[in-house]
Parts: sequence; C-alpha cells; structure tokens
Amino acid sequence: MNRTLKPPLLEITLLAVWLVVNESLALHQWLIGLVLALLAGYLARRLRPLTAQPRRLGLALRLCWHVLCDVIRSNLAVGRIILGAVRQPPQVGFMQIPLDLTDPHGLAALSIIITATPGTVFAGHDPENNVLTLHVLDLQDEATWLHTIKERYERPLMAIFQRPEVHP
Repeated sequence: MNRTLKPPLLEITLLAVWLVVNESLALHQWLIGLVLALLAGYLARRLRPLTAQPRRLGLALRLCWHVLCDVIRSNLAVGRIILGAVRQPPQVGFMQIPLDLTDPHGLAALSIIITATPGTVFAGHDPENNVLTLHVLDLQDEATWLHTIKERYERPLMAIFQRPEVHP
C-alpha cells in the first residue's frame, strides 16, 4: 500500500485556534491545545474515513472565482426581485438535472455552491438515478440553468474530485 505522509493540517489549525482563542502561548495552553487537537483529529478521521483527494488547484481557484461572481450577480438579481424592481413576478420552480458527478466530496461541493448562490437551493439528490433537484427563485429558462450547473459547476468539480474511470 502506497501511503504518502500528509501534514496534520486539521490538528495544526485546531491548535492554532486554541492558542488564539485563549490569547496565550503558555506551555500549559500548548499542551491542552495539542491534546484536544489530536483527539479531535482522531475522532474526525474515524467519522469520515473517506478523504477527499482534490486535484487541479488552478481549476479549483477558477471555480471559486466563478462562484464568487455568480453569488454577487445572484445577490443583485434577488435584491431586484425583493425590492420589486422587476416588471414581472418571478417564476418559482423546481427542475431535475441529471448528474455525471458521483464523487461524494464533489457532490457536497456542488450542494454548497448551489445553496450559497442566492435564488437557488440544492433541494435533493436521488442517488439511484444521480439526479439533482434544484429549486430556483426565478426559473425563466431551464436550458440556461441546466447549462450553468453542468458546465460551470459540475464539469470542474468532476475534474477536481473525480478520478477518471478506467475501463479494462
């Protein structure tokens, strides 16, 4: 089994947070923080044995940029709807989107992206058929939403999280 040694980022972060919250660099704070960080790290790994192995950092950064722009754009659009600055009422609706993404970490990231974007909610996922149910505040053009989810979010997430399938 080929295992690479990874730095204990969770434990280091927890220790740093402990020291900052306690506003002390005293030895006893280091020891308490270290024990708690090691215990929390151990328990977290036991609860989540499947670890994410993201690739393509540049693509991940571009995805984050796209999400940030989409969140800002959606905030403005939802604000216009709430303030009544649009001529017609929004067409609230649900839509089904078939997904190719199967990695649980990628699906979790997709749910966070969609739910963090105002006006949309990741309303459900059918794991048997791998279909996403999306709730949209203003569902005027389903084709645009389908393209946005599939191309702007799902495709990069597949490249970042999902290992290519090897067929014999």
